[in-house]
Amino acid sequence: MRTWGPLTAVCLGTFMLLLDVTIVIVALPDMARALHASLSDLQWVVDGYALALAALLLGAGATADVLGRRRVHVAGVVVFATASLLCGLASGPDTLVAARALQGVGAAAMLATTLPLLGSVYQGRQRSAALGVWGAVSGAAAAVGPVLGGLLTEGPGWRWIFYVNLPVSVAAVWLTLRAVPESRGTRGMRVDWAGTATFAVFAGGTAYAVVRAGEDGWTASATLVSFGLAALALVCFVLAERRAAHPLLDLSLLRRPAFVGVMVAALAFNGVAFGVTPYLSIWMQTLLGMSPVRGGLTLLPMTVAAMVTAVVVGKRFHGVSARLTIGGGLLLIGAGCFCQAVLGAGSDWTALVPGFVLVGIGTGFVAPTVAGAALAAVEPARAGMAGGAVNTVRQLGYALGVAVFGTVVTSRMTDTLPHDAAHALAGGGAGGLRGTFSEHTLRSAFASGLDAALVTAGCAGMVAAVLVLVLVRPPRAAVEKTAETDPTALSTPGALPRP
Repeated sequence: MRTWGPLTAVCLGTFMLLLDVTIVIVALPDMARALHASLSDLQWVVDGYALALAALLLGAGATADVLGRRRVHVAGVVVFATASLLCGLASGPDTLVAARALQGVGAAAMLATTLPLLGSVYQGRQRSAALGVWGAVSGAAAAVGPVLGGLLTEGPGWRWIFYVNLPVSVAAVWLTLRAVPESRGTRGMRVDWAGTATFAVFAGGTAYAVVRAGEDGWTASATLVSFGLAALALVCFVLAERRAAHPLLDLSLLRRPAFVGVMVAALAFNGVAFGVTPYLSIWMQTLLGMSPVRGGLTLLPMTVAAMVTAVVVGKRFHGVSARLTIGGGLLLIGAGCFCQAVLGAGSDWTALVPGFVLVGIGTGFVAPTVAGAALAAVEPARAGMAGGAVNTVRQLGYALGVAVFGTVVTSRMTDTLPHDAAHALAGGGAGGLRGTFSEHTLRSAFASGLDAALVTAGCAGMVAAVLVLVLVRPPRAAVEKTAETDPTALSTPGALPRP
């Protein structure tokens, strides 16, 4: 129990919170039918979780350093479990979105404390082994998510993708209280509440503005007001961080080209690699007639390629500059998006396989190295801040990717369909449109929307790759040595091989 207990407890929580990033993707069409949800509702089912996780991750880590990491972790699991129950009981889309956001709050508390808890228990080779197991569990959650989501949705129903969290949460709380010792950060630390609040408003306001742009247009008053609020929140965040005694993010780090390059890579990575996936799932189920299980299985070429490549990169590319692994990986991801943008009215899901494999290989290069590059860009004393920042930006990139690409999909659809019909189709409402439009028209419209989104994603991946190659320089120190000798390197989460 002393050796495996803490690792098992932490990995249970990690598996749950990462599973819930991807498990909902294949259930979106069933959710839309059961709750009469619109496209924007489905976007917020995905984004509500990711945004809450991104917005609160750094603040949760700072809070845990003050109040106790085990205490905050357990509280996060309890909040996560309560929110999962509310998700399963949701009677409408608004309730589900609110519960998903609450899930993200709990997930932030869990994720922010996973590596610090492991770092407080394990040392030396045991720590390296524990981090390896934790990374494998993280990757497995990404691979299992769509398949398990399909099995539960097709079997007992989509609500069970949330109910399944309840027994796992009970086991995680019991094992954490029994096997994991309490630990805290440096004395005198304070929580940067102003920075946490203003960053949350910035992230939420930006995502809301993009979603409203898809609904009402980029010049609509609601869209412009939301962008204005997000910009004001960003200014307030900068002012708060400049005055805070213990800021969430030391803004002087943004004067370092390598650190900026890694943040750009992290933001683009999750958004480009995974932001179009929810719409591909809706297309495959509502227009190609695939079951949720088959829809989940179609993503296996990408996840398997990512996991295999990550193992190879870890063994064969040790010592290779992160500038090359991250930049090259983003180039592969961008190329994979371009390869998927070949859909037409008569296309089948197999047209996506070559692109899926390229995206998976690129993910295998980027995911294991992006956090290490962030740590190498700063001195050891700021390693925790850098690790937390890169993980926060990854989640923010995923949320913004889902919002932006959804807007691109519907905008292109309106070339052949009325505005309301385009939004209904993208939101899984193909069945209700078949009496008004021909099957060829619906398939052609959705395929053109997906192609536009994939081309946009490919361009973003290529631009990010070029910026990484220009800005990121070879690391000054070995990341492994930092992780072994400096506990602050484990004060916030690092790279996660998934969305």
